Amino acid sequence: MSELLDDAEIDARLPDGWTREGEEIVRTFEFDSYLEGVGFAAAAGGVAQDAFHHPEMTIGWREVEVRLTTHDAGGITDNDTDLAARFNGLLD
Repeated sequence: MSELLDDAEIDARLPDGWTREGEEIVRTFEFDSYLEGVGFAAAAGGVAQDAFHHPEMTIGWREVEVRLTTHDAGGITDNDTDLAARFNGLLD
């Protein structure tokens, strides 16, 4: 099981665009169309499956909210910050 990060470690490792909300890290990705958001969510789902780390994703009109936490550790771990960075890379 992954070790929980402390507050300083979370702040240092939080990728651009992500914020902390309690025991989760969160980002809302914005798109020009609904289908672009759906496409991003599908790609993010593939990345998450590959990492065997599954986020909460909410698809809305021209946006996708992603929430990451490591449930079995009870909070935020390197698994979360690493996957968040991978999701950011999908936009490049």
